[in-house]
Amino acid sequence: MANIDLPDNILQSLSTVLQQLQQSLPAVRQETDFSAVAYKWQNKQLIPILNPKDIFLDDLRGIERQKEKVIQNTLQFLKGLPANDVLLTGSRGTGKSSIVRALLTKYAKDGLRLIEIERDDLSELPEIQKQIAHRPEKFIVYCDDLAFNAEDENYRSLKSVLDGSLQSGSSNFIIYATSNRRHLLPEFMHENTPVTKVDVPQYKELHPQEAIEEKISLSDRFGLWLSFYPMDQQLYLEIVESYLNKSDMSMTDEARAEALRWCQSRGQRSGRAAYQFSKHWVGSQQLNQL
Repeated sequence: MANIDLPDNILQSLSTVLQQLQQSLPAVRQETDFSAVAYKWQNKQLIPILNPKDIFLDDLRGIERQKEKVIQNTLQFLKGLPANDVLLTGSRGTGKSSIVRALLTKYAKDGLRLIEIERDDLSELPEIQKQIAHRPEKFIVYCDDLAFNAEDENYRSLKSVLDGSLQSGSSNFIIYATSNRRHLLPEFMHENTPVTKVDVPQYKELHPQEAIEEKISLSDRFGLWLSFYPMDQQLYLEIVESYLNKSDMSMTDEARAEALRWCQSRGQRSGRAAYQFSKHWVGSQQLNQL
């Protein structure tokens, strides 16, 4: 077959078209590297998270009861015993997500694995189940900051996987979720008021109690609920001191005063604020010594 020499402008146009076509096509699916301990569910694939940050359970102060419950549930899961899906709810920055990540640090050597999934991808939970169905490891599928708006239908997929379908109850798959909202779906004042004849125009809910039941049924599917609460000043300062001690620094009067100003400026006393302040203080002190 004779070679055909094409003008440079045509070759350039063809190259541009091919690049645009390649960008519009879905990414080539790669075989999952199951040697990793943590994954991100993205584009219908388990993407390994390299070198996940180590968080230690002993560093999480003021939530001993919650730690005890979630550790017990996780150990049951790891040993192949009955265990519950877990919903951790409450104030921001109180350790809900940290406790889940700390479980990976402690139990990865025992076969625990973590899969992070975004709320908008919950409809793909059955696909995750399919990909890990025959793996010997134990997988926590973790959704952080879980909540739905009134029009979001993704919660139905989560309900089905939790315990509403024949496929739920996988022995190597469990769901841990965190949320600032206990019931996950928005509830409205009019749903809790009595219905009268004048309150039933065509656009009104004719069976409001059924609408309420639908909204709270999702959180009911989680077998274990753990609540997290704001901390007092003493506990906040104890957490700051523990982080400073890990960096071989002591809690001076100056550090204490600055830590209090830090939490006041952020409008919260929490483990997150204590950790962020400790990074600021340790870094600034070390910078001054350079």
